[in-house]
Amino acid sequence: MLPSVVLRVASRIAVFAFVILPSPNVHAGEASSDLLDPLIQAPEFRHAHWGILVADLASGEVLYELDADKLLAPASTTKLFSVAAALTALGPDYRFETPLYARGSISADGALDGDLILVASGDLTLGGRTDAEGRITFTNHDHTYADGTGPAELTEPDALAGLNELARQVAAAGIKRIHGAVLIDDRLFEAASSTGSGPQRLTPIMVNDNLIDIVVAPTEPGSLANVTWRPMSGAMAVEMQAKTVAKGFPSHVHVKSPERGRLIVHGTIAVGHSPLICVHEISEPAAFARDLLIEALGGAGVAVELRAPGGDAKTDLPPQDAYSSLNRVATLVSPPFSEEAKLILKVSHNLHASTLPLLLAARDGKRTLAEGLRLEGRQLESLGVDADTISFGGGAGGDRADFVTPRATVQLLRLMAERPEFGAYLAALPVLGVDGTLANAVVADSPARGKVQAKTGTLYWRDGLNGRFLLASKALAGYMTAASGRRLAISLMVNNVSIRYAGDRNEVGRKLGRACEILYEAL
Repeated sequence: MLPSVVLRVASRIAVFAFVILPSPNVHAGEASSDLLDPLIQAPEFRHAHWGILVADLASGEVLYELDADKLLAPASTTKLFSVAAALTALGPDYRFETPLYARGSISADGALDGDLILVASGDLTLGGRTDAEGRITFTNHDHTYADGTGPAELTEPDALAGLNELARQVAAAGIKRIHGAVLIDDRLFEAASSTGSGPQRLTPIMVNDNLIDIVVAPTEPGSLANVTWRPMSGAMAVEMQAKTVAKGFPSHVHVKSPERGRLIVHGTIAVGHSPLICVHEISEPAAFARDLLIEALGGAGVAVELRAPGGDAKTDLPPQDAYSSLNRVATLVSPPFSEEAKLILKVSHNLHASTLPLLLAARDGKRTLAEGLRLEGRQLESLGVDADTISFGGGAGGDRADFVTPRATVQLLRLMAERPEFGAYLAALPVLGVDGTLANAVVADSPARGKVQAKTGTLYWRDGLNGRFLLASKALAGYMTAASGRRLAISLMVNNVSIRYAGDRNEVGRKLGRACEILYEAL
């Protein structure tokens, strides 16, 4: 995505302008028409565009609206639509199954005279986030957005747990040696790119989101910092060049890869600073997964003689309809899809959300993102969503084509509330002031804390001309239980706000949190 540029004429003379905005429509006397004026008419929003719709969840009665039929950039509230489509198409209880097949005979002494093939099923976590209770874990600051400066956190489960389980099953099947190759079949769908920040490669095989997590901690001033990384693999060498500096000095680390299999960590970290995390995206996910699987097999006591496939690994794969005739020796079963929906919506996981249309395509025997998006559109139409009032170029938000009206968003929310999948859908949403991307949107003693379950959205570009940023979209949409006990569906979007620093986007997010507080108390 290219940065946008905002043209303006600079002046040293302060100018105070009265901004005339469209008058909100208020129905049935439920709220004053100037209810949100202190927010939407604030000076920082003088060039912005707002779209708001608040409706009674059960009856659909509109309680407050402002430009609710205008197409606006929804940012990551796009995920409300992509998750709804996948959740209703696949079902909350759907589980990915990732099989391992033996191609060749297995002798009495445990020698596989042939190849071991993992067939990627599109499992988005591949066991690497599953806790002891079978849930997919998340943190409020996901590692996919770690940039070596911010508060990214790693989840506790072993990122290689899924591959280790597959290797254990292979050994339990009596295989002790593999005379052929270990192959990864990633032909489920065509590779594509994410439409959001974070990892960009969409593939059917994902181990740790196809990232290497680099964790840097301070030591003594002037000394090299301490580094650990995961997943650990002999196929990846990490060289530390980041230095520890005195307390109070800037802390920022980043990683470069001068060649395949080698990472160099640069930067500084101050004494007393909490560990910093930066990530490196793997350029060849299938090859990386193969290296990790071979190491897992070795750990389970299964020797692999051919460490790398001979010739072209793709052409060595059998026809996709031939696996029914092969010997399945291991299967990894994922947690239910409701857990994946929670991960995507709670932390706004761009990589996984971007993959959802491709999973719909694969389910229908198709392979491309374009086909998957068309299937998503048909699924949304089958739910009753007016597809003419939405436009999506991907599943995550952030594509140039992503636009939606507040009315369509509320329509989706109300339709999902009538579905059998609603429990899973609602449970997947961040809770205002509690978790996910809404954890810090209001203060701890906010009256609305815990009363809103909603998806957030943020999209911003660098304004190089003015040395600032353009917040193209800040959005919030979901469900509220007002102080009166009334259940509401809400959609709040503000587009095109100039901000001085990238971090100022969080302050705009808190303004949306304040809007929730006002609506909570008034309705």
